[in-house]
Amino acid sequence: MTDTRDQFRPENHPTDHFLLTTVVGSYPKPKWVDRARDLHEDEDADFDDDAWQEAKDDAARLITDEHERAGLDVVVDGEMRRNEMVEYFAHRIDGYEFNGPVKVWGHNTFDKPSVVSDVEYDETWLVDEYEFTASVSDRPVKVPITGPYTLANWSFNEAYEDTEALANDLADLVNEEVEKLVEAGARYIQIDEPALATTPDDHAIVGDCLERIVDGIPDDVRIGLHVCYGDYSRIYPEILDFPVDEFDLELANGDYDQLPVFLQEEFTADLALGVVDAHVAEVESVPEIKENIQKGLEVVPPEQLTVSPDCGLKLLPREVAYEKMVNLVRAAREVEQELDAGEIEVERSAVTADD
Repeated sequence: MTDTRDQFRPENHPTDHFLLTTVVGSYPKPKWVDRARDLHEDEDADFDDDAWQEAKDDAARLITDEHERAGLDVVVDGEMRRNEMVEYFAHRIDGYEFNGPVKVWGHNTFDKPSVVSDVEYDETWLVDEYEFTASVSDRPVKVPITGPYTLANWSFNEAYEDTEALANDLADLVNEEVEKLVEAGARYIQIDEPALATTPDDHAIVGDCLERIVDGIPDDVRIGLHVCYGDYSRIYPEILDFPVDEFDLELANGDYDQLPVFLQEEFTADLALGVVDAHVAEVESVPEIKENIQKGLEVVPPEQLTVSPDCGLKLLPREVAYEKMVNLVRAAREVEQELDAGEIEVERSAVTADD
Protein backbone atom coordinates (compact mmCIF):
# COMPACT_ATOMS: atom_id res chain seq x y z
CA MET A 1 0.00 0.00 0.00
CA THR A 2 1.25 3.50 -0.89
CA ASP A 3 2.64 5.62 1.95
CA THR A 4 0.10 8.44 2.29
CA ARG A 5 1.31 9.88 5.60
CA ASP A 6 4.22 12.14 4.58
CA GLN A 7 1.98 14.69 2.82
CA PHE A 8 0.55 15.65 6.24
CA ARG A 9 3.92 16.32 7.84
CA PRO A 10 4.18 20.10 8.42
CA GLU A 11 6.93 21.98 6.65
CA ASN A 12 9.90 22.67 8.91
CA HIS A 13 8.75 20.06 11.42
CA PRO A 14 11.36 20.37 14.19
CA THR A 15 12.07 16.67 14.74
CA ASP A 16 13.12 13.79 12.51
CA HIS A 17 10.33 11.65 13.92
CA PHE A 18 6.73 12.58 13.12
CA LEU A 19 3.63 11.36 14.92
CA LEU A 20 0.56 12.51 13.00
CA THR A 21 -1.96 14.20 15.32
CA THR A 22 -5.66 14.58 14.53
CA VAL A 23 -9.17 14.15 15.90
CA VAL A 24 -11.65 11.42 15.06
CA GLY A 25 -14.50 13.67 13.98
CA SER A 26 -17.23 15.07 16.21
CA TYR A 27 -16.52 17.87 18.69
CA PRO A 28 -18.65 19.78 21.21
CA LYS A 29 -20.84 22.36 19.51
CA PRO A 30 -20.96 25.93 20.79
CA LYS A 31 -24.15 26.24 22.83
CA TRP A 32 -25.66 28.77 20.45
CA VAL A 33 -25.68 26.28 17.54
CA ASP A 34 -28.59 24.29 18.96
CA ARG A 35 -30.39 27.54 19.73
CA ALA A 36 -29.89 28.67 16.14
CA ARG A 37 -31.28 25.34 14.90
CA ASP A 38 -34.35 25.73 17.08
CA LEU A 39 -34.92 29.24 15.74
CA HIS A 40 -34.56 28.01 12.16
CA GLU A 41 -37.12 25.28 12.76
CA ASP A 42 -39.54 27.70 14.45
CA GLU A 43 -41.87 29.03 11.78
CA ASP A 44 -42.66 32.07 13.91
CA ALA A 45 -39.01 33.06 14.32
CA ASP A 46 -37.28 35.41 11.91
CA PHE A 47 -34.35 33.06 11.27
CA ASP A 48 -34.24 32.04 7.62
CA ASP A 49 -32.03 29.61 5.66
CA ASP A 50 -29.34 32.25 5.15
CA ALA A 51 -29.14 32.95 8.88
CA TRP A 52 -28.93 29.23 9.67
CA GLN A 53 -26.20 28.77 7.05
CA GLU A 54 -24.23 31.65 8.56
CA ALA A 55 -24.54 30.10 12.02
CA LYS A 56 -23.20 26.75 10.79
CA ASP A 57 -20.36 28.44 8.92
CA ASP A 58 -19.43 30.43 12.01
CA ALA A 59 -19.40 27.28 14.16
CA ALA A 60 -17.30 25.35 11.65
CA ARG A 61 -14.82 28.23 11.40
CA LEU A 62 -14.60 28.53 15.18
CA ILE A 63 -13.96 24.84 15.84
CA THR A 64 -11.50 24.50 12.96
CA ASP A 65 -9.56 27.41 14.46
CA GLU A 66 -9.74 25.71 17.86
CA HIS A 67 -8.13 22.59 16.39
CA GLU A 68 -5.40 24.74 14.82
CA ARG A 69 -4.72 26.53 18.13
CA ALA A 70 -4.41 23.15 19.83
CA GLY A 71 -1.68 22.37 17.29
CA LEU A 72 -3.27 19.42 15.47
CA ASP A 73 -1.59 18.45 12.20
CA VAL A 74 -4.87 17.52 10.52
CA VAL A 75 -8.12 19.27 11.43
CA VAL A 76 -11.83 18.55 11.17
CA ASP A 77 -14.67 21.06 11.53
CA GLY A 78 -16.01 19.04 14.44
CA GLU A 79 -19.02 17.95 12.33
CA MET A 80 -20.74 21.21 13.20
CA ARG A 81 -23.29 20.75 10.39
CA ARG A 82 -24.23 17.21 11.35
CA ASN A 83 -26.82 16.10 13.87
CA GLU A 84 -26.28 12.30 14.05
CA MET A 85 -23.96 10.02 12.12
CA VAL A 86 -26.66 7.94 10.36
CA GLU A 87 -29.54 10.38 10.23
CA TYR A 88 -27.44 13.10 8.56
CA PHE A 89 -26.58 10.89 5.59
CA ALA A 90 -29.96 9.15 5.37
CA HIS A 91 -31.59 12.54 4.76
CA ARG A 92 -29.32 12.92 1.72
CA ILE A 93 -29.76 9.47 0.18
CA ASP A 94 -32.76 8.64 -1.99
CA GLY A 95 -34.48 5.47 -0.74
CA TYR A 96 -34.50 6.40 2.95
CA GLU A 97 -37.47 7.74 4.89
CA PHE A 98 -38.11 8.61 8.54
CA ASN A 99 -41.06 7.50 10.62
CA GLY A 100 -40.23 8.94 14.02
CA PRO A 101 -37.77 8.32 16.86
CA VAL A 102 -36.92 4.92 18.33
CA LYS A 103 -35.92 4.51 22.00
CA VAL A 104 -32.27 3.50 22.29
CA TRP A 105 -31.61 3.45 26.05
CA GLY A 106 -33.27 5.12 29.01
CA HIS A 107 -35.02 8.22 27.73
CA ASN A 108 -32.66 8.61 24.75
CA THR A 109 -34.05 8.22 21.27
CA PHE A 110 -32.59 7.85 17.79
CA ASP A 111 -34.43 8.90 14.64
CA LYS A 112 -33.81 5.53 13.01
CA PRO A 113 -34.49 5.65 9.26
CA SER A 114 -36.02 3.00 7.04
CA VAL A 115 -34.76 1.95 3.62
CA VAL A 116 -37.96 1.67 1.57
CA SER A 117 -36.56 1.49 -1.98
CA ASP A 118 -33.26 1.13 -3.81
CA VAL A 119 -30.77 3.67 -2.48
CA GLU A 120 -29.55 6.23 -4.99
CA TYR A 121 -27.06 9.09 -5.02
CA ASP A 122 -28.61 12.51 -5.57
CA GLU A 123 -26.94 15.54 -4.00
CA THR A 124 -23.38 15.63 -2.69
CA TRP A 125 -23.14 15.01 1.04
CA LEU A 126 -19.94 16.61 2.30
CA VAL A 127 -18.26 18.50 -0.55
CA ASP A 128 -19.53 21.92 0.55
CA GLU A 129 -18.53 21.12 4.14
CA TYR A 130 -15.02 20.12 3.05
CA GLU A 131 -14.52 23.10 0.74
CA PHE A 132 -15.54 25.56 3.45
CA THR A 133 -13.28 23.99 6.07
CA ALA A 134 -10.34 23.87 3.65
CA SER A 135 -10.92 27.55 2.81
CA VAL A 136 -10.67 28.69 6.44
CA SER A 137 -7.69 26.54 7.44
CA ASP A 138 -4.07 26.30 6.42
CA ARG A 139 -3.91 22.74 7.79
CA PRO A 140 -4.87 19.55 5.95
CA VAL A 141 -8.52 18.61 6.51
CA LYS A 142 -9.82 15.12 7.23
CA VAL A 143 -13.33 14.13 6.14
CA PRO A 144 -15.17 11.53 8.24
CA ILE A 145 -17.99 9.61 6.49
CA THR A 146 -20.33 7.11 8.12
CA GLY A 147 -19.59 3.79 6.45
CA PRO A 148 -22.06 1.76 4.39
CA TYR A 149 -22.22 -1.16 6.80
CA THR A 150 -23.24 1.09 9.71
CA LEU A 151 -25.68 2.99 7.47
CA ALA A 152 -27.26 -0.36 6.63
CA ASN A 153 -27.04 -2.03 10.02
CA TRP A 154 -28.48 0.91 11.97
CA SER A 155 -31.49 1.32 9.65
CA PHE A 156 -34.69 -0.64 9.14
CA ASN A 157 -34.28 -2.60 5.90
CA GLU A 158 -37.61 -2.82 4.09
CA ALA A 159 -36.33 -3.00 0.51
CA TYR A 160 -33.30 -5.30 0.23
CA GLU A 161 -32.87 -9.05 0.59
CA ASP A 162 -30.34 -8.65 3.40
CA THR A 163 -27.86 -6.27 5.03
CA GLU A 164 -25.08 -7.29 2.66
CA ALA A 165 -27.01 -6.28 -0.46
CA LEU A 166 -27.97 -2.95 1.06
CA ALA A 167 -24.44 -2.26 2.34
CA ASN A 168 -22.95 -2.99 -1.09
CA ASP A 169 -25.26 -0.51 -2.80
CA LEU A 170 -24.49 2.08 -0.14
CA ALA A 171 -20.75 1.45 -0.62
CA ASP A 172 -21.13 2.40 -4.28
CA LEU A 173 -22.72 5.68 -3.19
CA VAL A 174 -19.89 6.34 -0.71
CA ASN A 175 -17.43 5.71 -3.54
CA GLU A 176 -19.23 8.33 -5.60
CA GLU A 177 -19.04 10.83 -2.76
CA VAL A 178 -15.34 10.11 -2.12
CA GLU A 179 -14.61 10.68 -5.81
CA LYS A 180 -16.26 14.12 -5.58
CA LEU A 181 -14.37 14.94 -2.39
CA VAL A 182 -11.09 13.99 -4.05
CA GLU A 183 -11.95 16.20 -7.02
CA ALA A 184 -12.49 19.02 -4.52
CA GLY A 185 -9.01 18.42 -3.06
CA ALA A 186 -9.58 16.07 -0.11
CA ARG A 187 -6.67 13.73 0.62
CA TYR A 188 -7.69 12.20 3.96
CA ILE A 189 -10.97 10.28 4.16
CA GLN A 190 -12.10 8.38 7.25
CA ILE A 191 -14.80 5.72 7.02
CA ASP A 192 -16.64 5.34 10.35
CA GLU A 193 -17.91 1.80 11.03
CA PRO A 194 -18.90 1.58 14.70
CA ALA A 195 -21.25 -1.30 13.89
CA LEU A 196 -18.36 -3.54 12.82
CA ALA A 197 -16.98 -4.52 16.22
CA THR A 198 -20.48 -5.10 17.58
CA THR A 199 -21.39 -7.53 14.78
CA PRO A 200 -18.00 -9.04 13.95
CA ASP A 201 -19.31 -11.97 11.93
CA ASP A 202 -19.93 -9.48 9.14
CA HIS A 203 -16.33 -8.29 8.77
CA ALA A 204 -16.19 -9.83 5.28
CA ILE A 205 -19.11 -7.60 4.25
CA VAL A 206 -17.22 -4.55 5.48
CA GLY A 207 -14.15 -5.66 3.55
CA ASP A 208 -16.16 -5.99 0.35
CA CYS A 209 -17.71 -2.57 0.94
CA LEU A 210 -14.29 -0.99 1.39
CA GLU A 211 -13.11 -2.53 -1.87
CA ARG A 212 -16.04 -0.79 -3.57
CA ILE A 213 -15.33 2.49 -1.77
CA VAL A 214 -11.68 2.70 -2.84
CA ASP A 215 -12.31 1.57 -6.42
CA GLY A 216 -10.78 4.19 -8.71
CA ILE A 217 -9.56 6.41 -5.84
CA PRO A 218 -5.99 7.72 -6.37
CA ASP A 219 -3.23 6.06 -4.35
CA ASP A 220 -2.23 9.35 -2.69
CA VAL A 221 -5.58 9.64 -0.92
CA ARG A 222 -5.34 8.42 2.67
CA ILE A 223 -8.20 6.10 3.64
CA GLY A 224 -8.78 5.42 7.31
CA LEU A 225 -11.27 3.13 9.05
CA HIS A 226 -12.58 4.12 12.49
CA VAL A 227 -13.94 1.29 14.63
CA CYS A 228 -14.66 2.43 18.17
CA TYR A 229 -16.02 0.20 20.93
CA GLY A 230 -16.20 -3.60 20.65
CA ASP A 231 -14.22 -6.80 20.98
CA TYR A 232 -11.34 -6.37 18.54
CA SER A 233 -10.21 -9.97 18.97
CA ARG A 234 -13.23 -10.97 16.91
CA ILE A 235 -12.12 -8.92 13.88
CA TYR A 236 -8.31 -8.97 14.15
CA PRO A 237 -6.18 -9.89 12.21
CA GLU A 238 -8.86 -10.29 9.49
CA ILE A 239 -9.20 -6.51 9.15
CA LEU A 240 -5.58 -6.27 7.98
CA ASP A 241 -6.87 -7.46 4.60
CA PHE A 242 -9.06 -4.35 4.28
CA PRO A 243 -7.85 -1.85 1.63
CA VAL A 244 -7.21 1.02 4.05
CA ASP A 245 -4.08 2.89 5.12
CA GLU A 246 -5.01 3.40 8.76
CA PHE A 247 -7.12 1.79 11.49
CA ASP A 248 -8.45 4.15 14.15
CA LEU A 249 -9.16 2.22 17.35
CA GLU A 250 -10.61 3.01 20.79
CA LEU A 251 -8.31 1.62 23.46
CA ALA A 252 -7.86 4.31 26.14
CA ASN A 253 -11.39 3.88 27.47
CA GLY A 254 -10.63 0.22 28.23
CA ASP A 255 -7.24 0.97 29.83
CA TYR A 256 -5.56 -0.76 26.86
CA ASP A 257 -6.80 -4.17 28.00
CA GLN A 258 -7.14 -5.14 24.33
CA LEU A 259 -3.64 -4.07 23.33
CA PRO A 260 -2.33 -7.70 23.39
CA VAL A 261 -4.79 -8.52 20.60
CA PHE A 262 -2.67 -6.51 18.20
CA LEU A 263 0.62 -8.02 19.34
CA GLN A 264 -0.27 -11.53 18.20
CA GLU A 265 0.16 -10.74 14.52
CA GLU A 266 2.21 -7.97 12.91
CA PHE A 267 0.18 -4.80 12.41
CA THR A 268 0.80 -4.04 8.74
CA ALA A 269 -1.25 -0.84 8.43
CA ASP A 270 -0.96 2.48 10.24
CA LEU A 271 -2.48 2.63 13.72
CA ALA A 272 -4.45 5.66 14.84
CA LEU A 273 -4.39 5.11 18.57
CA GLY A 274 -6.83 6.66 21.00
CA VAL A 275 -4.63 8.22 23.71
CA VAL A 276 -7.27 10.30 25.53
CA ASP A 277 -10.64 9.01 26.70
CA ALA A 278 -13.57 10.64 24.89
CA HIS A 279 -15.98 9.45 27.59
CA VAL A 280 -14.30 10.97 30.65
CA ALA A 281 -14.55 14.69 31.44
CA GLU A 282 -11.14 14.80 33.06
CA VAL A 283 -8.14 16.12 31.17
CA GLU A 284 -5.30 13.61 31.01
CA SER A 285 -1.88 15.04 31.86
CA VAL A 286 0.90 15.20 29.29
CA PRO A 287 2.89 12.44 31.10
CA GLU A 288 -0.20 10.19 31.10
CA ILE A 289 -0.73 10.71 27.39
CA LYS A 290 2.95 10.05 26.69
CA GLU A 291 2.61 6.69 28.42
CA ASN A 292 -0.41 5.92 26.24
CA ILE A 293 1.48 6.87 23.08
CA GLN A 294 4.25 4.47 24.05
CA LYS A 295 1.67 1.69 24.26
CA GLY A 296 1.04 2.33 20.56
CA LEU A 297 4.76 1.98 19.91
CA GLU A 298 4.51 -1.57 21.24
CA VAL A 299 2.31 -2.34 18.21
CA VAL A 300 3.80 -0.22 15.42
CA PRO A 301 6.90 1.92 14.88
CA PRO A 302 6.61 5.73 14.90
CA GLU A 303 6.29 5.78 11.11
CA GLN A 304 2.96 3.99 11.42
CA LEU A 305 1.50 5.73 14.47
CA THR A 306 -1.21 8.40 14.44
CA VAL A 307 -2.19 10.02 17.74
CA SER A 308 -5.84 10.89 18.31
CA PRO A 309 -8.67 10.74 20.86
CA ASP A 310 -10.48 7.44 21.37
CA CYS A 311 -13.58 8.60 19.54
CA GLY A 312 -15.60 11.73 18.76
CA LEU A 313 -15.51 14.31 21.56
CA LYS A 314 -18.99 15.82 21.12
CA LEU A 315 -20.32 14.72 24.53
CA LEU A 316 -17.58 16.46 26.53
CA PRO A 317 -17.60 20.05 27.80
CA ARG A 318 -15.93 22.10 25.11
CA GLU A 319 -13.16 23.45 27.36
CA VAL A 320 -12.33 19.86 28.39
CA ALA A 321 -12.17 18.70 24.77
CA TYR A 322 -9.84 21.57 23.92
CA GLU A 323 -7.48 20.93 26.83
CA LYS A 324 -7.36 17.24 25.94
CA MET A 325 -6.27 18.19 22.41
CA VAL A 326 -3.65 20.66 23.68
CA ASN A 327 -2.13 18.00 25.94
CA LEU A 328 -2.36 15.35 23.22
CA VAL A 329 -0.29 17.50 20.85
CA ARG A 330 2.24 18.43 23.56
CA ALA A 331 2.67 14.78 24.47
CA ALA A 332 3.18 13.75 20.83
CA ARG A 333 5.80 16.47 20.28
CA GLU A 334 7.68 15.46 23.45
CA VAL A 335 7.66 11.80 22.41
CA GLU A 336 9.05 12.81 19.02
CA GLN A 337 11.93 14.62 20.75
CA GLU A 338 12.63 11.62 22.95
CA LEU A 339 12.59 9.32 19.92
CA ASP A 340 15.10 11.58 18.18
CA ALA A 341 17.31 11.48 21.28
CA GLY A 342 17.13 7.70 21.43
CA GLU A 343 15.48 7.84 24.85
CA ILE A 344 12.62 5.57 23.73
CA GLU A 345 13.45 2.10 22.50
CA VAL A 346 11.42 1.09 19.45
CA GLU A 347 11.06 -2.64 18.98
CA ARG A 348 8.98 -2.62 15.81
CA SER A 349 10.33 -1.77 12.37
CA ALA A 350 8.21 -0.24 9.64
CA VAL A 351 6.24 -2.68 7.54
CA THR A 352 3.67 -2.46 4.80
CA ALA A 353 0.83 -4.70 3.76
CA ASP A 354 2.89 -5.70 0.74
CA ASP A 355 5.74 -7.15 2.85
